[in-house]
Amino acid sequence: MENRSGLDYHGYHAYDWTRIDPRLESPGATYQDLIDAAHARGIKIIQDVVVNHSCQYGIRGQVHIDHLPIKYYVPQGSAPGRVDHGPYQGNLGNYAWPNRDDIDNPKAPDWWRERHARDPAGVEPLVDLLTGETVPKPGYRPGRFFGIDANTLDPEWFHQEGFICGGDWESAHPLQNRHLAGDCIDLATRRQNVKKYLIGAINRYLDMGVDALRIDTVKHVERDNLLEYVNAWKAHKPGLFVFGENLVKGYGWGDLGGGDNGPSQIRPWWYTRLGDDPRDPSSGGDSGFPQLDFGLFSTFRDTVSKGTYGGTAQILSMDWIYGDVTQLVTFLQNHDVGPDNDFKFRFKGEQWMAAAAYNLIWTVRGIPCLYYGEEIEFMKGAPQDVEGEKDTLHQTGRAYFGEHLTDERITATQAHPLYRHIQRLNQIRRAIPALQKAPLSQVNEWGSGMSFIRDYPAADSFAVIGLAIGGDQSVTVQGVRNGLYRDAVSGREQPVCDGTLSFNVAANSAGIYVLDGPGKIGADGIYLR
Repeated sequence: MENRSGLDYHGYHAYDWTRIDPRLESPGATYQDLIDAAHARGIKIIQDVVVNHSCQYGIRGQVHIDHLPIKYYVPQGSAPGRVDHGPYQGNLGNYAWPNRDDIDNPKAPDWWRERHARDPAGVEPLVDLLTGETVPKPGYRPGRFFGIDANTLDPEWFHQEGFICGGDWESAHPLQNRHLAGDCIDLATRRQNVKKYLIGAINRYLDMGVDALRIDTVKHVERDNLLEYVNAWKAHKPGLFVFGENLVKGYGWGDLGGGDNGPSQIRPWWYTRLGDDPRDPSSGGDSGFPQLDFGLFSTFRDTVSKGTYGGTAQILSMDWIYGDVTQLVTFLQNHDVGPDNDFKFRFKGEQWMAAAAYNLIWTVRGIPCLYYGEEIEFMKGAPQDVEGEKDTLHQTGRAYFGEHLTDERITATQAHPLYRHIQRLNQIRRAIPALQKAPLSQVNEWGSGMSFIRDYPAADSFAVIGLAIGGDQSVTVQGVRNGLYRDAVSGREQPVCDGTLSFNVAANSAGIYVLDGPGKIGADGIYLR
């Protein structure tokens, strides 16, 4: 969407849900062109959607938030015309305007729009109607330019309970009724006018051909309220896949224990269910709203980042709490977090550790999600975001990736060991329905290895998986069906007549033994062999 904020490159400070940010489109390369080109190649488009909040400048054509125009702000010790807000601060308005000011909301007072036309550079004195003081004035109240007063917000559109702070980050009411940050202003999502605007805006993108939706900041909107939006979009486009982002730095079991200091009502599993008992997931059925699997992700800093699978079975033993565990979206890293000690950096472990993580993610229950560039260790170890006013994106994990896709470099990109590794995992997963849709059973983990069964009767697909990390492993799985098994990795055949399957797995590789399976899929690489 079109964004407004000093961090609006981030994409989570929407100002106009009905428009694509003008910096992302150009003639012949619109969002519609992207959707059409993707579909022509068999690729589906997932659109990220923020329901919880707007930017701090209101919503174009709907509601205005009072503040002074940014172009009149002068830091202490500076003067008009000598202001340097850094590479991002201050670029808040219509990006086609030379001064990029922010006076284009029809809901703003008349003097705002008149000032834009008469004083585009922001040098003519302006009286602050709130205080009577005149700007530009060096050091004058930055909050009048960049901040908000929650008490003056329009209650038809926004909550008025102030900002989240302190321990409020683990309590449902403040999370869902207070503002996330100074440029993320909490929408009154239960108001009918808010529902009408947001649902209608996203319906337009679904009509353009968007295939699925990722809902941001899930725990900041009460579950039943958020499901109103999700179910409305599903009704508009039957068959639509919608999943959510509920960031948890831990297992995320809520009232079920596991050392979690937050209640179930803000945890991922709660949003996948319909019941009202925070200690009994089975009190309600599947909500049809799966989540990103932050529980599994949170184990990686203590497991694969240290060259072990130790403890992974513990998180998988809680699969029963989710509505449909097979639709959880699994990942090693994303634009917010990586599996290091403080989650601030792209994955910076050894390459073989990443390969072992992908072996798990691509064979365990759930839907794998790859963050751009991790298949070639792009910006390995870089911070996920800018931290200071003078930082620039090219120094971070969000840096421009496109150079690796040029004609001159694409061959090298596709030759990277992890690229080839993931490519083969995709080939194997695509050929074995049980790897795509089956739940787990017989989960066994011993640090240097794991084993489990994937049984999908709907497609008569049965697979036994063994994983090794750090060193070669011998795997034995009991309670399997009798018959002839073929390994999709090595091509080895193994008959079973007593319900026990034994095989060896090379370090950082996998054994994927499929009953009456197709045999070896793809070519051996450094890791899958």
